[in-house]
Amino acid sequence: MAAQQTRLDAVSANLANVDTHGYKAARVAFRDLVYDDAQGYGAAKGVEIGAGSAATSIGRSTAQGGLENTGRSLDVALNGPGFIQVKLKDGTKALTRDGNLQVTADGRLALHTGELIEPSIKFPQGANTDAVKIGADGTISLDGKALGQLKIVDVPAPAALKGGPDNTYVATTGSGAIRAAAKSTTLTQSTLEGSNVDTAQAMTDMIEAQRAFQLASKAITTQDQILEIANQVKR
Repeated sequence: MAAQQTRLDAVSANLANVDTHGYKAARVAFRDLVYDDAQGYGAAKGVEIGAGSAATSIGRSTAQGGLENTGRSLDVALNGPGFIQVKLKDGTKALTRDGNLQVTADGRLALHTGELIEPSIKFPQGANTDAVKIGADGTISLDGKALGQLKIVDVPAPAALKGGPDNTYVATTGSGAIRAAAKSTTLTQSTLEGSNVDTAQAMTDMIEAQRAFQLASKAITTQDQILEIANQVKR
């Protein structure tokens, strides 16, 4: 039941982010409890044997989302594996595929949620952002003058990235350290990548998890009834 609850939580998060640009669907893996010491998701600590399954990890799908033309100069989408590097409010480096950018009041380039692009890119005061050009390699220029370059990065195991605030991801031991993305990854200006959540599949997964949860609950109830009968026979 705990394993299916974890799955339901992941599917619910996916459905809630169907319209979130650059969102990568969460996936849950399971393990058999019979041959496990029950350390991890959905199992009692210290139990050496058991039955059923438990959620053992939550990963991310790395499939490319659909591209949507916005006509806005500060929107950008990645084509291929990789992420745009940003800096969280606590100074931690994070990754995102949400290319909805904006210029802050002090002229710095940031995500629409406020996280600054890393390394920092500064615009001159009063700059006309409609005239901004973003090259396939991430170079940002205004009136023919280069202002900086979006840093396109990746990790060895993107599926193991940890979800951060505002549709960002943070590197973990499982994902490996941040490194430069493959040269084949390019950027497209005035375009945003959509969520890669398959709504039909997510709904199917939700129904399966709900039915499995109900079945497990019924099995526990039946077991309790059998034990109650056994106790009565013993008395």
